[in-house]
Amino acid sequence: MVAKEVPRPPRPRRLVRGSQTGRPIMAALDLLGRRWLLRLPWEQRDNPLGTRALWSRCEAMSSNVLYLCLRERETAGRVGRNGADCYLLTPIGGALRAAIASEDACARQWAGTCASTDGGAAG
Repeated sequence: MVAKEVPRPPRPRRLVRGSQTGRPIMAALDLLGRRWLLRLPWEQRDNPLGTRALWSRCEAMSSNVLYLCLRERETAGRVGRNGADCYLLTPIGGALRAAIASEDACARQWAGTCASTDGGAAG
């Protein structure tokens, strides 16, 4: 069986989807727009996790997709591994986690306003 090549993640100052300039924000948006890429740092918000623990938290994600995402994030410098072979967020990955936490707070506030106007129906 031939190992699947890890796609090169978007990088600042290179051409990326939706941009010919390679501006850092465009490279970040390209990277973050990839499937599951925001879910993994969210699940790692409390502590480093091994592959099996990450997979159990990401219901409906195949193991192949998980390994591909982890390799992509490692190549992009967003995660590293500790001595226990758990994935941990790098400083840049931690900054993303903080941004996601801020968005979570905003989403919860939004959900509260929707519940009051929707009669409490889940959406």
